[in-house]
Amino acid sequence: MTKASAPFVSSADGDPAEDDDLMRHLGLTERGIALAKAEGRVFLRISGVVKYGDRRVAYDLVPAQGVLAKSSKWRKLDEDTRSGLLLERASEEVAAELHGYVSDFVQELADACDDCDMDAEPFLQALNDMQIAEPAGMVFDRIRLRLEHAVEREMEEQHAERTRQSINLAEYPASFDLARRIKRKFIAVLGPTNSGKTHQAIEALAKAPSGVYLAPLRLLALENYERLQEMEQHGKPLKVSLVTGEERRLVPGATHVASTVEMLDTQTPVDVAVIDEIQMLADRDRGAAWTAAVCGVPARIVYLVGAPEARRAIEVLAARLECELEVHVLKRKGPLTMETNAVRKLSGLRRGDAVICFSRREVLMWRDMVTEMGLSVATVYGNLSPEVRRAQAQRFREGTADVVVGTDALAMGLNMPIARVVMTTTVKYNGYEEEEIPAALARQIAGRAGRFGVHEEGLVAGYDNETHNVMRSLLREKPVPLKATGFAVAPTLEHLHRISSVTHEHGLAKLLKRFVHNIDVPDGFFYPRITEEQFERAAWLDTLQLTVAEKFALSLVPISSKVPSLQNAWETWAKALAHKKITPLTANDRPLHYMNLQEVEDACRLYSAYAWLAYRQPEYFPDTELAQRLSREASERVDSILQEQNSAARKRQPRKFRR
Repeated sequence: MTKASAPFVSSADGDPAEDDDLMRHLGLTERGIALAKAEGRVFLRISGVVKYGDRRVAYDLVPAQGVLAKSSKWRKLDEDTRSGLLLERASEEVAAELHGYVSDFVQELADACDDCDMDAEPFLQALNDMQIAEPAGMVFDRIRLRLEHAVEREMEEQHAERTRQSINLAEYPASFDLARRIKRKFIAVLGPTNSGKTHQAIEALAKAPSGVYLAPLRLLALENYERLQEMEQHGKPLKVSLVTGEERRLVPGATHVASTVEMLDTQTPVDVAVIDEIQMLADRDRGAAWTAAVCGVPARIVYLVGAPEARRAIEVLAARLECELEVHVLKRKGPLTMETNAVRKLSGLRRGDAVICFSRREVLMWRDMVTEMGLSVATVYGNLSPEVRRAQAQRFREGTADVVVGTDALAMGLNMPIARVVMTTTVKYNGYEEEEIPAALARQIAGRAGRFGVHEEGLVAGYDNETHNVMRSLLREKPVPLKATGFAVAPTLEHLHRISSVTHEHGLAKLLKRFVHNIDVPDGFFYPRITEEQFERAAWLDTLQLTVAEKFALSLVPISSKVPSLQNAWETWAKALAHKKITPLTANDRPLHYMNLQEVEDACRLYSAYAWLAYRQPEYFPDTELAQRLSREASERVDSILQEQNSAARKRQPRKFRR
């Protein structure tokens, strides 16, 4: 044994000289044993040296029973009692036992560091730290934990580096092999609402031998699917298929496809593709689908249709993809004019108006107020299925509804003969907080007024003076161009499998996090993006026995986690898949006729979500056709309820107030 260094002693705890004399008198100092006082306690420290290999490791530690007493109690003990306690707790057997423990621990730590290819010396230094007033076992545990954290950091750095080497987003376009082999030409058809840009692109699509229309919404895919079906080529109707996440209408020998943008088929070459609402490249949650479409659609001619502010973004994308670009900027076919004054009163509304709100609750409230004035109302909001929205819009088109009350869902698709757009507010919840709508959205909504061929001009008004003035200012704002860099890329299953193969990790949340934070983004032109909802779902899915592919599919199911009944259904499906149980679909225990509007809407969304999952996991979710039938029935019931509520509200008014 070696002599200990001078221990840390607080003179406030007693007479250090007296204790030193006692230790020398008992022969403990010569054996490398010292008395220390710290943190209100008196304890023994035993020092020594152990060897492993050709190295010597000094230690200065408190044995398991090395804490003798509280300082206050120690001061009250007489010399004989102190001596007895010291000899008992600092015996030769205690010192030998501690030496053996240290020797075993040093060997354990050295072996662990060798396995991890790490230097043990920085960790072993803690064995000789006299400021540590903990028993040796606790010191060992602390060192083990430090090593564990160091190994985790080292592994994290290795995995991060391997992830960077496995995925380079600068090479993202090259991942679409077929599109890269085709000599593609981009034709940008840009203009405000009611400029005829989509009509021009669809006409070109219909004339092509083969083609695909990529829509931002199921509703638009359905609308243009039917539109293309009515068009002819060489005197014969076009053969068109419909492909959305929840529905497939596959026609044998079809030459054209109407699809939602997320359902892009990158393996089937076509002559012409139309990518609608191209400004959605900048959308926070869905922009990655447009990035993938522009980079990956395998068409000789690609029409990029949307708002003029997307022009610069399109130009830089075309240059990056080495595609020829032709730009056509169209003007609105009729003027768009702000009314002189706000509407101010319900009696100021008139036939042909579109009343705009920003929530389902507000839409239904305004519908009731307008209906009670004697006007019939069509209702459109995001919760409604495409079939219901189309049916409601048709009522307005045919004149059986005087006014349409809706959310900004009216801004995208649903061509209707709106004479005037009336804004009830310019404040919308963005998923985090209430904020004023951007000028681009204000223009898109307002632009729905004044259908070409029906009205000479489109009119815009606010319902109250403040909203009216804000809309006037928003429509005067100069459009802000989309960013010309930082195009979002969402992870694919291939990306996740590639990360998993180099890191040997299988947790979806960990893989998604690595995709966002660790892949190589050399110039920032493309950047990784996942939604918060997908990440939250991933963390829960990682608690189940599912493959990465199964968890990834479940994380993307289009179902609201904010509706308890829908969230419960999703969790039930996930648990059933984890146990490899077949999940048949059964109709709701309560007939649709006895449900309220919200319940039927939720049932419709549940059936659509089941159909979406059934297309991806048909072995375990077999009732695709039943899901689609029940979804249609629920949609019809929603439409029926809306009409019933509309009629009931009108009947409550005296005939003289009806229009």
